[in-house]
Amino acid sequence: MSTSTSVIGFPRIGAQRELKKAIEGYWKGKLDLDSVRETARSLRSEHWNLQKEAGIDLIPSNDFSYYDQMLDTAILLNVVPRRYAALGLGPEDTLFAMGRGYQGDQGDVTALPMKKWFTTNYHYLVPEIDADTHVELAGSKPFDEYQEAKDQGIATKPVVIGPYTFLKLARGPEGERIEPGQDLVSALSKAYADIIRRFADLGADWVQLDEPYLVLDKEDGDLDLFRNLYRAILPARQGGEGYVRILLQTYFGHVGDCLACINELGFDGIGLDLVEGRDENLAALKEHGVKQGTTVFAGLVNGRNIWRNNYAVSLGILDAVRQVTSDVVVSTASSLLHVPFTVRNEEGLDAKTVRPHFAFAVEKLDELHDLAILAAVDDEEKKDSRVLADNQRLFDGTRVERDQAVSNRLDALDEQDFVRQPARAERQRIQAEELGLPDLPTTTIGSFPQTAEVRSYRARLRKKEISQEEYDGFIASQIDQVIDHQERIGLDVLVHGEFERNDMVEYFGQNLNGYLFTKNAWVQSYGTRCVKPPIVWGDVSRARPITVRWSSYAQSRTKHVVKGMLTGPVTILNWSWPREDITHEEQTRQLALAIRDEVLDLEAAGIKVIQIDEAALREKLPLRRSDWHTGYLDWAVPAFRLVHSAVKPTTQIHTHMCYSEFNDIIKDIDAMDADVISFEASRSDLTVLDAIQEAHFETEAGPGVYDIHSPRIPSEEEIVERIHAILDKLDARKVWINPDCGLKTRGNEETWPSLEHMVAAAKLVREELSSSQR
Repeated sequence: MSTSTSVIGFPRIGAQRELKKAIEGYWKGKLDLDSVRETARSLRSEHWNLQKEAGIDLIPSNDFSYYDQMLDTAILLNVVPRRYAALGLGPEDTLFAMGRGYQGDQGDVTALPMKKWFTTNYHYLVPEIDADTHVELAGSKPFDEYQEAKDQGIATKPVVIGPYTFLKLARGPEGERIEPGQDLVSALSKAYADIIRRFADLGADWVQLDEPYLVLDKEDGDLDLFRNLYRAILPARQGGEGYVRILLQTYFGHVGDCLACINELGFDGIGLDLVEGRDENLAALKEHGVKQGTTVFAGLVNGRNIWRNNYAVSLGILDAVRQVTSDVVVSTASSLLHVPFTVRNEEGLDAKTVRPHFAFAVEKLDELHDLAILAAVDDEEKKDSRVLADNQRLFDGTRVERDQAVSNRLDALDEQDFVRQPARAERQRIQAEELGLPDLPTTTIGSFPQTAEVRSYRARLRKKEISQEEYDGFIASQIDQVIDHQERIGLDVLVHGEFERNDMVEYFGQNLNGYLFTKNAWVQSYGTRCVKPPIVWGDVSRARPITVRWSSYAQSRTKHVVKGMLTGPVTILNWSWPREDITHEEQTRQLALAIRDEVLDLEAAGIKVIQIDEAALREKLPLRRSDWHTGYLDWAVPAFRLVHSAVKPTTQIHTHMCYSEFNDIIKDIDAMDADVISFEASRSDLTVLDAIQEAHFETEAGPGVYDIHSPRIPSEEEIVERIHAILDKLDARKVWINPDCGLKTRGNEETWPSLEHMVAAAKLVREELSSSQR
């Protein structure tokens, strides 16, 4: 009997980032909306046909978005705060205003909050529900795209973020969690029932409702909320024109604590992640089974990695599922949104020794097809299968040799290598005297705009159109200009701008042993922002000094303090494609030793302030609280301490984190033993400050005072108000003033006015504090 295949979601940016280029072209006034729409239609058609040609049976629609699926869902459900609707913009421009803010003839609004999507580096827009919100079905996007595919002869499986996940991730106007009353639950259920009926009328066979929030720990009332929502939604399966089957799709973990509840409701299909939630989901299946007539969508192909699927392992998992039920579909374990488009575009990776080990989105379609075929044959046919034999040769353990010098260095570590002396309070006193900074010192997070000219020089060097000497001279001139500009506007702690860096992780990887790099392996991070993670191929060590030259040069051009800028080991690993043959803990310690070497070299070169960014520390925190320390924090936090433990008391260590929920790990962040932390706060309404206050946080803190992911320029008054809000919670002697994040993606025309307003605001508040103390 043949086995069907299903894809949860597919990348939408295009093989060459066509969607990004079209949308940004529109924002810059180079393209009109019709051109953007045509690019979108072309990409949707191409992606549907790719999946059809690969033999995928259940192809998703409505997984496409101009910006973010959660944002699309909010608009679909009429969850559009009044300030955006009042702008009077068209549908796409309203969506962009909600995603990135708006400042123009129609008004001035900041963007919705943005957070990491579970344990990925993808960012979603946080829906805002207030007392005036009237939830109802108010859009047609999912139906239009279903019909668009149908008109091309492709019957798709529409995908919509589920009501439980939508409600759990939504927030109130002040960033507070929603406590859903019966009216809101009823309105949301009715809206989703209307969605299901509409698809039934259109003739859809399956509708996929994504409920990843089910894999998190449950609080009191969560399962009752889930039941109440779906008891009102599931009867809508029978529409005027037919019956539509409902697939409850989960991913990023297990639903072992709620499978019984899911079974009770009687979904037509249940999607289980058998990669990240394998053991617990299999155990729950064995214990609870599934209702007769329910199809299990077995998530066997990893949507979070780029390594080839081990067919023998996947077939073994599939056999375990079939011991419970024979009604099984082979599926991806999550959306393929989180992997690059195709390995075929990577001519730089050796076609014989390297490329065969990798599977991006297109190749994962082939893996699904292979698994479905292998699942349908008997053991003798499996033994004779060349496909299976070729796959198994990739897992024979000979891919890479271990580096003994790296192993020896790890073995030599002892407890003192993870402890910095003296204690932080004493260091902060010493550093205040050494650095002589004012109260509320101002700084930036590190990078300055990467202009077209900067990118052009880097490309010309890569193509050998200019010499290394010419390129270095250009970088020096950029540093000169940015140092001069920072001095003129009055920043207290300067940065060199990072003009020599293509990416905060890839640049470091290029100076480390053990890394590989791609040319076109882009992955969407947020909106039109894409990243190209490097690949950890072997054991990691520092090949050469990475940042010392340009940090030292910048310090030589000014009497102000210049921060050295580094990326921390946890972030480097989390924003790389890690190995799967050794643990993440071991890879992180290898990276920590490499960055430790860089920290000590910077200190020896006279750099007094060193920032070690750990923007992604929170990102890979396990979704279940019981796994936080034994599975992650117990090695991630010490890895950061290993990086900086050997510096002098006078050297001030900063770190930076962005766009995550920090409140529940504040004590762990403090335990990293940095001297200063800056973090995103402007899109989260400063709710993290309450957690900092309650935890008696010892680290000095720089909550971001304006949002750099928006093109709008904050006023001086706006930032003054923000600083006052911060000082209501934190001691002014321990507060830094800085933007949310690095300024690489912004333009100079936005960056410098914003920083001028920030510095002026800090000076004004500083004067107010001084006057009040007289």
